[in-house]
Amino acid sequence: MTIALANTGLVAGTWNIDPTHSTVGFAVRHLVVSKVRGTFDDFTGQITIAEDGTPSVVADIKVDSVNTRNEGRDGHLKNADFFEAEKFPVATFRSTSVKAKGSDYVLTGDFTLHGVTKEIDLDLDFLGANPGMGHGPVAGFEASTVINRRDFDISIDMPLEGGGAVVGDKITLTIEIEAGLQA
Repeated sequence: MTIALANTGLVAGTWNIDPTHSTVGFAVRHLVVSKVRGTFDDFTGQITIAEDGTPSVVADIKVDSVNTRNEGRDGHLKNADFFEAEKFPVATFRSTSVKAKGSDYVLTGDFTLHGVTKEIDLDLDFLGANPGMGHGPVAGFEASTVINRRDFDISIDMPLEGGGAVVGDKITLTIEIEAGLQA
């Protein structure tokens, strides 16, 4: 069941994600004791608000835009051990519902990565909307979830001698979005 986002300042229409003021980030355990963080720097998306206030979200992420600030690691992430970016160049998200969760929301949708589609839930925080700075209304959102890379057939094993693995299975996705109302 999708709820209407009443009294939020989100008017009906298409709100385009502004990649200059947005981030698609991730974090994964490394060597059991730390985390590697990174971003995907090339993405697009829209939030559509229907006349009744019902929202829907679509987003596309170019997988070869992965950026962990380490060229060698980024190259490894793009190859067949992980994303297979040439074969599966785009990860997608298509919302199926939005539900209230206290003063926040849960955004549910179909997430496709590495050729595998799974339903995921994102904890969504609506940060507000305002008139913007002369280019029309803007709105802000933060969303996060944890996925298991093995659910998306990214199953490389790199075990450590003392136990554990070089790369963890759980990936925390953190998305910070600023979107502008399309004129």
